[in-house]
Amino acid sequence: MPSSASNSAASLTGSLIRERRLALGLRQGDVAQAVGISASYLNLIEHNRRKVGADVLGRLAEVLGTEAASLAEGAGGALIDDLRAAAATAPGQQPELDRIEDFAGRFPGWAAVLAAQHHRAAHLERAVGALNDRLTHDPHLSASLHELLSALASVRSTAAILADTEDIEPDWRARFHQNLHQDSERLAVGAEALVAYLDGSDTAVDTGLAAPQEEVEGWLAGRGWHLAELEQAGGLERLEGEVAGLASAAARALARTFLRQAAAEALRLPDSALRRAMEQGESDPWVLAQRAGLPVLGVMRRIALLPDSPAGLVVCDASGTLLFRKPVDGFALPRFGAACPLWPLFAALARPMTPFADHVEPAGRSARRFRTLSICETRLPLGFAGPELREAAMLILPDPGPRSAAPVLALGSSCRICPRNPCPARREPSILAEAEAQ
Repeated sequence: MPSSASNSAASLTGSLIRERRLALGLRQGDVAQAVGISASYLNLIEHNRRKVGADVLGRLAEVLGTEAASLAEGAGGALIDDLRAAAATAPGQQPELDRIEDFAGRFPGWAAVLAAQHHRAAHLERAVGALNDRLTHDPHLSASLHELLSALASVRSTAAILADTEDIEPDWRARFHQNLHQDSERLAVGAEALVAYLDGSDTAVDTGLAAPQEEVEGWLAGRGWHLAELEQAGGLERLEGEVAGLASAAARALARTFLRQAAAEALRLPDSALRRAMEQGESDPWVLAQRAGLPVLGVMRRIALLPDSPAGLVVCDASGTLLFRKPVDGFALPRFGAACPLWPLFAALARPMTPFADHVEPAGRSARRFRTLSICETRLPLGFAGPELREAAMLILPDPGPRSAAPVLALGSSCRICPRNPCPARREPSILAEAEAQ
């Protein structure tokens, strides 16, 4: 049975042929004659009632002065998917989904504009979520704001003394001017670094405002979340040379620890063996861990670090502090542990060695669904007399199954900007709900 995507592509092809012919001012009969088919057959093709073969499509493209690929599925399928995703973000509306292919074929420019606006809105949603997360919980942001306020108070105090005191001795006046200059410079540098940090630019790392874990994750993201050198002779040393360029000593230490752990896991479960097992349908992290002699969390890391892996991963300790974040498109991960997307992770943290498999749908415009696998492992590094250390991980995978195949856990974002109402776990009103009520 053909898929809906292929049906959409076929429908779009007929519409595109018709729109191209009309744009060139060509008559249907003339085009049909030039292609070597009947006008009635071309009419059926243009109205999406007959499929068009590759040979006929090629001749049509030649007569219409375009490429066959531009009349076939190609970008059309992606455009249709984007339009369907945009329609899913407006539950109160009733767009004509059965005519979406015709709309994209007749008005490809407007369709592209609508898809672009959908992507931009989704990007802005993610940006608002990230900024809200930082403004609410980020200790580095709190420290930098304290530094700014301290410099500002010093400037104000010094300026007030100079303005209110007329008979200051020249030596003291010079000292006050010097202090005012130094505090003003400190205020300017701190403000620039704070703006860079909020913008997420590279300057934030250079100034030391980025958290060490963010530096490591940024380095991994720049490498596509893959460390192929770990399976090569001398690869670990080359990677350690790379991390020597990270801005802070703490980030360099974290990166070296991560690399040593990843190297040991890659030795037991190389990329080729893991990929072969997954192609054969053996993708359960628990089963793979038993075969490779690795902890389950180690296998989850290996899956997330495969080349071009679609899987996301988040790891935390017993306090809920996030130790590792590999985000995935459509599933916004907070930088700190106080948001609804981590619900399955914290459920696993509360019940060690109990596996949790959930189908989840994060809040957002895309309405995408994911499958999460979560588990918590424990360690006793000092034996029975020492503390129990817990580490939990949540593997985030695309959910290709039917939308009604299993119960779905609806995840929000931070309560302050979560659009899901009502919610039994809400801690504070959403500013989005407040804006709608005004």
